[in-house]
Amino acid sequence: MPTRVIALLLLLLAWVGLTGCGEGDDPEPLPPLPAATDLTVQLVTANLLFPVFMTATTIPGDGNRLFIVEKNGRIRIFNVTTSSLSTFLDISGIISTNGERGLLGMAFDAQYATNRQFYVFYTDQTGDIVIARYLRNAANPNVADPAGITLLTIEHSAEANHNGGMLAFGADGCLYASVGDGGGSGDPSNSAQTITTRLGKLLRLDPATGAACTNGGINPFVLTGGAQQIWSLGLRNPWRFSFDRATSDLYIADVGQGAREEINVSPAPNAGRGLNYGWRLMEGVLCFNPSTNCNQGGLTLPVLDYPHLSGACSVTGGYVYRGQAKPDRHGTYFYADFCNGFVRSFRYQNSQATSQIEWPLLSRGGITSFGEDAQGELYLMTQGGSLFKIAPN
Repeated sequence: MPTRVIALLLLLLAWVGLTGCGEGDDPEPLPPLPAATDLTVQLVTANLLFPVFMTATTIPGDGNRLFIVEKNGRIRIFNVTTSSLSTFLDISGIISTNGERGLLGMAFDAQYATNRQFYVFYTDQTGDIVIARYLRNAANPNVADPAGITLLTIEHSAEANHNGGMLAFGADGCLYASVGDGGGSGDPSNSAQTITTRLGKLLRLDPATGAACTNGGINPFVLTGGAQQIWSLGLRNPWRFSFDRATSDLYIADVGQGAREEINVSPAPNAGRGLNYGWRLMEGVLCFNPSTNCNQGGLTLPVLDYPHLSGACSVTGGYVYRGQAKPDRHGTYFYADFCNGFVRSFRYQNSQATSQIEWPLLSRGGITSFGEDAQGELYLMTQGGSLFKIAPN
């Protein structure tokens, strides 16, 4: 068996084991949703190794390059004009990849065209979480300089799972980062509810220093003894979050334990500021610890959650669609389940998830992430190495 195939299989087994697929599964099927078939997928490339994220630069007119993060430590460029793949950055020598560890996310600076700066989220060789800044090579726009500057390190060496992994810039110019609760079952240290640790949180960082961002106001726990970068708390494993590019509303998909998956929506302009999303007191809309009569006071409950039925086990958050190929779907938020393989959507209206839809032509197993290009068109990628573009049928 080829070495590449063996390596991929080992990665897949580790990922599936730690995302909890099968944990709490029930033979009862998920409640059905209305189905729509006006969207399908177009294969972009099948030559990736465990892709976990895709994005595009902030350079005007740079619409032919897609930047794809591979869990093994590489960022690849797919040129849609030439259908070619190249390596933009390779940090495989400084990361750990067992379980859910690896190179997990990236974000381009809003001034990337002039300052050449971008940011990555990875686990180092001890398992700790690192957020670092890198530079595009001054002479070659398709290559990054190999040395980065560490902005923030978060101790996470005890367990290999629940790292979080998303980076994204908000409209305030701050860099947001999602961090899991530290791993293990049931958040044994209650990290998600402890404001002196950055585990189980959404962080809001100054991209220049890694300290708390002060644009548009201070972070909520700066003056109360908490970790200064914390923006939101009460998260288990917020693998993917996103900002609606039209409204700046914040969508967080938080992976559940053994019963429920959840999606939280927090409207702009202070999307998520100081909110407590409930874990480990609650898992979705259910009490978790304690298992009954949990105190929901002060908690922000999800706008949508779903049970571990029909093999569902791990939510993959996506984006609100704002592209031009299908304007009648503007305002629709897409998400998936890693184990079941469904792709679903809803619209956030009047603080509720409305117009819920299932997309059978988008469904496929092992969806690790969605992506958004410079034009707002959406993509999805699978653990098996494929990147697909979502397009009108």
